[in-house]
Amino acid sequence: MPPERRAPNGSGGKSMAENTTEVAVGAGVLALALGFLVYAGQATGFAGGASDTYHLTASFRSAEGVSVGSDVRLAGVKIGTVTDLTLNKESFRAEAKLALEGDVALPDDTAALVASEGLLGGNFIELVPGGSMFEFEDGQVIADTQSAVSLINLMLKFVTGGDGGAE
Repeated sequence: MPPERRAPNGSGGKSMAENTTEVAVGAGVLALALGFLVYAGQATGFAGGASDTYHLTASFRSAEGVSVGSDVRLAGVKIGTVTDLTLNKESFRAEAKLALEGDVALPDDTAALVASEGLLGGNFIELVPGGSMFEFEDGQVIADTQSAVSLINLMLKFVTGGDGGAE
């Protein structure tokens, strides 16, 4: 038997059409992966370049259901995210640091409240603007806050028929 001959181009006997198909499929896979990375970066708020945001702090008696990455909304529209959530060991309150879009100017009497998306939904921070003529500046503190309402506590009050106080 004569020895097996290989194509002189070193392609292992593959035709030019097979090589072109492999290159096209590889390019498609790379394009899909790049598109996914761009989408994931936009969805998580990770964007290259300078971001136009400012930061505010809000102190809550209870930030139940809110975590880093939770939405900050104004009139139901996401305008920012919670970037840090810590316990103030002196006041025993939850302090949330909020990163807000720079083009949204809020009056300095804006209220921040922990709101729920529904019975099974997560919590987010809702901003309710006031009527002040002055606007928040980067790093200021939102003075008017309202904590989360615990649905379990509400149901317990309803089931026990009272406020849980003395008879």
